[in-house]
Amino acid sequence: MALETTNIQEKVTQEFGDKAFAFTMQKDIFTFEVYPNSIREVITFIKENQDLNFHFLTDLCGIHYPDNDDNHQFAVVYHLHNWIENTRIRVKAYLNGTPEIDTISDIFLSSNWMEREAWDFYGINFKNHPQLKRILNMDEMISFPMRKEFPMEDSGRTDKDDRFFGRTTTNN
Repeated sequence: MALETTNIQEKVTQEFGDKAFAFTMQKDIFTFEVYPNSIREVITFIKENQDLNFHFLTDLCGIHYPDNDDNHQFAVVYHLHNWIENTRIRVKAYLNGTPEIDTISDIFLSSNWMEREAWDFYGINFKNHPQLKRILNMDEMISFPMRKEFPMEDSGRTDKDDRFFGRTTTNN
């Protein structure tokens, strides 16, 4: 029997109740949300449950939504793959206030560098991570470059003339 999205939702809901919610299909990937304090138990369950078998963490990434309220400005997204049934899922956890969530680096060893990258670029703290430090940016950096906290263009630039980019500053 193929692993259907209804089976995944049923198993997860049966185990976690309202800790897992917002089950939807997004761009052909079955997606659901969990509360940050439940991420370890949900990830462990969908990996170890014999009917689910999501044994491969394809990706883990951070997201910054600057226009959302404080409780939904940051999220961590986990993409998992069941190779037996060739089924993929996405698990999303919005971070409340401070961007912080438990590490899963002991559940999926490959998440170690992915979590470090999310911390390096978004400032998401992965609690109990064995070595949370910058991997691509300089250690001296105090900002997180993928946060959408900076204007799109530098208004002080003098070397750029909008006319050459098809933009005019006056109406003719």
